[in-house]
This record gives sequence, C-alpha cells and structure tokens, in this order.
Amino acid sequence: MLLSAREGMAVAKAQTNRPPNAIVRYFRETAGEMRKVSWPTRREALNLTIVVLIVTAVMSLFLGGLDYIFTTLFRVVISL
Repeated sequence: MLLSAREGMAVAKAQTNRPPNAIVRYFRETAGEMRKVSWPTRREALNLTIVVLIVTAVMSLFLGGLDYIFTTLFRVVISL
C-alpha cells in the first residue's frame, strides 16, 4: 500500500504532534504555577523570618524548661 505525499505528510505530522511525556509536562506546569505565585517583598520576608526565629527561641526555652522540671521531678521520685 503506497501513500500519497499528502497522506505521508499527514502521518508524519500526526506522529510529531504527540503530547509531551509526564516529566516534561510536570516541569512545564510547575513553571507556570510558579509564575502565578504572589511572592513576599524583601521586607515581608525579613519580618516573617524574625517572627519564626523568635517563636523558635521562645519554644526552645519553654521546652527546655519543661525538660529540666520533669528531669528534676523524676530524680526526686526515683531517689525515694
């Protein structure tokens, strides 16, 4: 079965118009979503970083204090 030139081109075109594979599609969609993101300003990022550092420091002191209290309490209970 011989194909005419026009049919041959249609077959070749159909083969080249296949959808991109999943990995390529994933990265294209990811790049498109990243363009839609509303990024914080430098000042907002700095303020949020400071808040995170302060909350981390306060929580570490709080948990360290609880650890000290419970360690002391268990030492007293065990020494009885």
